[in-house]
Amino acid sequence: QAQLVESGGGLVQAGGSLRLSCAASGNIYSINDMGWYRQAPDEQRELVASITKGGTSNYADSVKGRFTITRDNAKNTVYLQMNSLKAEDTAVYYCNAYWAPPGNRYRYLEVWGQGTLVTVSS
Repeated sequence: QAQLVESGGGLVQAGGSLRLSCAASGNIYSINDMGWYRQAPDEQRELVASITKGGTSNYADSVKGRFTITRDNAKNTVYLQMNSLKAEDTAVYYCNAYWAPPGNRYRYLEVWGQGTLVTVSS
């Protein structure tokens, strides 16, 4: 099985920055797409940003120009640099990845992290 562990959340003032990290571990052969989602109270979970194994990224319109997603394939880690944070960015941020085990290299499975809380005070 694969596990994702997020870190880097916390409390920050509006206009500030945070960097989230998500490390994958376990019996992993390969990781394909990785991404960050967020869920605010009483809201549905939404995609924030995603990145392919080759480094192609995609962003929600609400974070374009402020957030940057990167990954280190050698470390099975994805990052989310969040700048110019706003109160509306407050949410639990979840890491997501599609991974393949050594015994089934062409079938990718989805895994989620436990979430990390980001609170932006205005």
